Amino acid sequence: MSQKHKPARGVIAAGHPATAGAAEAILREGGNAFDTVVAAHFAACVVEPVLCSLAGGGFLMAQAHDGSSEIYDFFTQTPQCKRPVSELDFHPIMADFGTAQQQFHIGLGSVATPGCVAGLFKIHRERCTLPMQRLLEPAVELAHDGVIMNDFQASIFDIVQPIYMATPQARNIYADPLHPGRIINRGQLLKQSQQADFMEALAREGEALFYQGEIAQQMDRISREEGGCLQYSDLSQYRVIKRQPLQLNYREARIFTNPPPSSGGLLIAFALDLLSQTDLSAYRFASKEHLSLLTDVMALTTEARIAQLDGAAHADAAQLLNSGFLQQYRRQIRQRAKSYRGTTHISIIDNAGNMASMTISNGEGCGHLIAGTGIMLNNMLGEEDINPGGFHHWPADTRMTSMMAPTVILLKDGRRIATGSGGSNRIRSALLQVISNLLDFDIPVKEAVAAARLHLEGEHLSIEGGFDTKQVEALQTAYPQHTVWNEANLFFGGVHTVLQDGENYSGAGDARRGGVTEIVH
Repeated sequence: MSQKHKPARGVIAAGHPATAGAAEAILREGGNAFDTVVAAHFAACVVEPVLCSLAGGGFLMAQAHDGSSEIYDFFTQTPQCKRPVSELDFHPIMADFGTAQQQFHIGLGSVATPGCVAGLFKIHRERCTLPMQRLLEPAVELAHDGVIMNDFQASIFDIVQPIYMATPQARNIYADPLHPGRIINRGQLLKQSQQADFMEALAREGEALFYQGEIAQQMDRISREEGGCLQYSDLSQYRVIKRQPLQLNYREARIFTNPPPSSGGLLIAFALDLLSQTDLSAYRFASKEHLSLLTDVMALTTEARIAQLDGAAHADAAQLLNSGFLQQYRRQIRQRAKSYRGTTHISIIDNAGNMASMTISNGEGCGHLIAGTGIMLNNMLGEEDINPGGFHHWPADTRMTSMMAPTVILLKDGRRIATGSGGSNRIRSALLQVISNLLDFDIPVKEAVAAARLHLEGEHLSIEGGFDTKQVEALQTAYPQHTVWNEANLFFGGVHTVLQDGENYSGAGDARRGGVTEIVH
């Protein structure tokens, strides 16, 4: 039988060719979707280092072939104790996006308790079939041999250069070998031998190495001596939390997404609930009426608006708002520490019917590495809206809330979709639009992901290049504060999506964030 007629083993969408390649190797070897996503996560730590680190956190939306589903919450936790602000290593840097600049805060005082290592080992124990050592092998090889910096990864390094040049340990790995005062550039080889060695040790010794052994002791020591809040007890007591997904019906589909205390899934569910009250079959895709409806829904779903609503701010809102979702927001999210940082995503469906949707983040990184490991610590506590009254007011020993919303969708006709996105607080609008494109307009997955997007933040509307100029004129009038982008941009998220329709598979790695898709035979 020729390869093109072989039944596919499954489909993968991820943010880097090498991340997808690691997943492909495991899926081809007979691993299931969960083996595959664990291997992909390890590889992403090597080849997408600004977006993903073993010292970060994330979520897995896991749906097994029997239809059962669970969320693995291995996101970051605030430390148990604070220290005086005057003692903290906590300072701002400016990230240069070319057309704009944004301030991030880094240093050891910005580090929250990491969850990725615990999450990957728990997923492995409960859902994987291959040895952990095998799942780590692709990442170890990539770290040892090196990976050529592609355009997208190099552009991200350019944006956050001050973080990855902040300490001697970081510069030793990420500086341009030809010009040590600059960050590594596209086309150059990034080798991470220390991370390769650490991953091999992790495969042998297990997660205790990170949370109870030498690495935990080292994190405790550097934090105490150099201005952090993280302690050994934060690490030794960290636990992965399994949750039931937030479930909702939309049109003729059943959607499973990230529940509270994270906010992204709830805000998407909230928006879909609003959108469901309109029959979109009467709308032409990307028409003036369609885009106006989307912005109306985004306006009602903006987190600031929801947080301020006082039961019924006005009659129209009272009629539209789903009180169940609104009450969940108030009760479970509003007072938590928030982290809406840079992220990456991996979606996988295997031919046994398992679906894995994983979103992961390291913030932007705090500038400090765990000595001898090549692992950059997160800067999740450097988030400006952790507390509207200013930094350092986060609640202690609390699972942070996130915009991450790994999602799976079951359609009435039997099709199955796994999706999710990076993109900070744009995750909610990116996923809302892709889900609507797929379910309301039946657009093929590649076109649904590639279609131009909108994002409303407060009163400011961002309009991605690709819309008909005439169709957005009304939006520009309605929102005097607006930005029109010339083309597709990473600002609007990276919705890596896969779809199974019987024995047929399709997918889209979002080109905005260097995404790729592999159908594995």
